[in-house]
Amino acid sequence: MSTESETTPTASGRTAGFASWWRERSELGVGVLLFVLGVLVLTDALTLDADLAGRGPVGPATVPLVVGCGLLVVAVLLSVDVLRGGRGEAEAGEDVDLTEPADWRTVLLLAGVFLAFAVLIGPVGFPVSGALLFWGAAYALGSRHFHRDPLIAAALSLLTYVVFDTLLGVPLPGGPLMGVI
Repeated sequence: MSTESETTPTASGRTAGFASWWRERSELGVGVLLFVLGVLVLTDALTLDADLAGRGPVGPATVPLVVGCGLLVVAVLLSVDVLRGGRGEAEAGEDVDLTEPADWRTVLLLAGVFLAFAVLIGPVGFPVSGALLFWGAAYALGSRHFHRDPLIAAALSLLTYVVFDTLLGVPLPGGPLMGVI
């Protein structure tokens, strides 16, 4: 004998059905992200001031236009594949248990480290903020060598600064250490 609650779909049943549908097609999120990035890249590329007479046919917008179009094509192809039933396969050596919840503590620590880096790079310069970035990322990802990690982070930051600023000619903000380094 069937009751009305068994045969009539409820709002929570539709919500659970949508959640299940979305969980099975979670790769669509990557497609949406790639599509949004492609639109942003194309928008920025199309708003660049490019003087064709001064630069010739290949200007500063050429590469961003190609990358933006590539992002859109990949986003559409990925979304179509997912909607047709395609799924990404885990690598043979992958040891991630997809049934476990995300480690939000690590994600939030890393986000805080990157935000601190972005805020500090102007006032204190790249060598100091980069060292804090490298050390903070190591800490957030589980390293607890409190004597070794700051030294490695400082060395990596200084090496990165010297390579970019001196060897590659890409100026990075030196901050208060500008005259010392």
